[in-house]
Amino acid sequence: MKKKLGVIGGMGPEATAYFYEEVIRHTKADCDQEHLDMTILSHASMPDRTKAIQSGECDPLLQAMEGDLKVMEAAGAEHIVIPCNTSHYFYDQIQAMTEIPIIHMPRETVRYAKEHFENVRRIGIMGTDGTVSAGIYRRECESHGIEEIIPSEQRQRDVMSLIYDDVKAGKKGNYHKFERVMEEFIKKDCDVVILACTEISVFKQDHVLPEICLDAMDVLVRESIIRSGACYQ
Repeated sequence: MKKKLGVIGGMGPEATAYFYEEVIRHTKADCDQEHLDMTILSHASMPDRTKAIQSGECDPLLQAMEGDLKVMEAAGAEHIVIPCNTSHYFYDQIQAMTEIPIIHMPRETVRYAKEHFENVRRIGIMGTDGTVSAGIYRRECESHGIEEIIPSEQRQRDVMSLIYDDVKAGKKGNYHKFERVMEEFIKKDCDVVILACTEISVFKQDHVLPEICLDAMDVLVRESIIRSGACYQ
């Protein structure tokens, strides 16, 4: 029997829409009834996750999350996803607010990289300042004996510009910014580069990326379908 999936989204809205489209596209189904039952809450006014981490002013964000969890409980969600990498800095606090299991996006992504790429020793992380500075992926990498590689200060500015100035602003994204970051990761001998921001997942739709790139959104889609009791295709 399939389980109902709850999605706390809106961070950003386009990334949540992309997540939903990808779940539909990758669910093996011959009719409507074979797709997943989902409750999607697009909380676009959620406080900025990077700002919350950097300022230490986390209460407004956590209060908003607590309200969203109550919506999910009332809707009968049996597990929850939050398609936003940076929000997982608060994972333990958010999970403590509900008995509904929340899929840990960074944890599943690093595990997937370890299992599906050969001899992974170094993983590059392309995410927000919040994700990078808080070590959200570093902890998961270290648990598998993998070294996390982050961009230089200059290249991290490229990543943030790609996320905020381009994708969040409704633009397709400047590939040269992405390319400069990738060139640096390759020079640092990264075996895998994780796209650790859902805005970069959106950017990926319009560009062909190197094979060493692993999109955390893709892993979340896969886990969501499988844990919901459907077949991933």
